[in-house]
Amino acid sequence: MNSPIIQLLVLAGIAVFLILRLKNVLGTREGFEKPPAPAPAPAPSARKRPEFEVIEGGPDLDIADHTEGMPEAAEALAKMKAAEPSFGVSDFLGGARGAYEMILMGFERGDLADIKPFLDDDVYASFAEVVELREKQGLTVEASFVGIREMSLADATFDDESGIGEVSVKFIGEMTSVVRDNAGEIVEGDAKKIKRQKDVWTFARKMGADDPNWQLVATGE
Repeated sequence: MNSPIIQLLVLAGIAVFLILRLKNVLGTREGFEKPPAPAPAPAPSARKRPEFEVIEGGPDLDIADHTEGMPEAAEALAKMKAAEPSFGVSDFLGGARGAYEMILMGFERGDLADIKPFLDDDVYASFAEVVELREKQGLTVEASFVGIREMSLADATFDDESGIGEVSVKFIGEMTSVVRDNAGEIVEGDAKKIKRQKDVWTFARKMGADDPNWQLVATGE
């Protein structure tokens, strides 16, 4: 037998052996097979992205949070901030909350001396007139402040010429109050009954002025 024929037979034998070994290792593929699963996506970077990004020139949330549906009030508050960058609406409302209790209780008890610096002249005059009338009638008021049930910004204006800003705030306060006569008898109210006091107060101040105090310039319901 020729040497080339012998070599072909040897190579054919080796090929058959390799095919049989591959079938044993890989198995036989028949019919439809699912495509190979895609490689898993790379794990996200360990560094988390911020939940939100502050965009320069975006809305001022300190204003927007309190002026929904009040574009003119929002514009006025923006002008106040431009005139006095340290002014903050949320900070103002926090101060107004304390001022409401202090002024309301001062008026109810007829003690106007401590609250006079926070009252416009006209408001002080009207408060003093009521207190004086009560004294002439021999009436005294016993009041206790319970708390503020609701509070929200009602309006805001800004005068470009004078630089005076005005902010109106709606309050719904809770208190107990009784009115006694000279004999100490209750003529009005119930010491055990909590009543709601609804007010809309307007505070004013010249923005950028050295005096940080706002004054109460108007009261209403």
